Amino acid sequence: MENESFTDRLNWLRAGVLGANDGIVSTAGIVVGVAGATAQESTLLLAGLSGLLAGSLSMAAGEYVSVSTQRDTEQAFLATERRELADDPEAELDELTQAYLDKGLSPEVARQVAVELTARDALAAHAATEANVDPYQLTSPWQAAVASFVAFTVGALLPLLAIVLPPPSVRVWITVLSVVVGLVICGWTSARLGNAPPGRAVVRNVAGGLLAMAITYAAGSLIGA
Repeated sequence: MENESFTDRLNWLRAGVLGANDGIVSTAGIVVGVAGATAQESTLLLAGLSGLLAGSLSMAAGEYVSVSTQRDTEQAFLATERRELADDPEAELDELTQAYLDKGLSPEVARQVAVELTARDALAAHAATEANVDPYQLTSPWQAAVASFVAFTVGALLPLLAIVLPPPSVRVWITVLSVVVGLVICGWTSARLGNAPPGRAVVRNVAGGLLAMAITYAAGSLIGA
């Protein structure tokens, strides 16, 4: 249970980093694109705020729907398991034994493990073995939605502040530099959380952000002209 909770925390942290990364890239693309068309600070602020709100709300809504669907599926599975355990506990014990046989345990050990886990908590044993679900720690859709909203907003604030606070002559360059720093941090963090080499992740992250800003700035310049 403790290891599962640690894994859950890592997954939440990784999702938060990716949400912040999305906020940085999408909002940077918007404000840099608008900066290519106009130097009006009020327009840049309005565009950035609109992108921030639209993106964060979209992320929150998408996460709520996704986690709600997952939770409904898990609850339906648990309801089925409860019914089967009540109707035919011996068949369920045989099923759990077979699951451990498939994992490579000997018949004697597999049966002993199945019997002991069933005596302790039959539902939890079947849920963990068959679907990797903890019946007592289902993910909350509202918690997921709020986390996505906050993560995206935090990331989006970086390019938004970088485009409106500096003088007009350097605001685009400062925004690009700020975004690169933010993407380096996000890429490195996500790679380390996944135990992957950070170098490639950072390069991919920064390259994608720079490409997005270059395309939107070029498009904004053409429209502005």
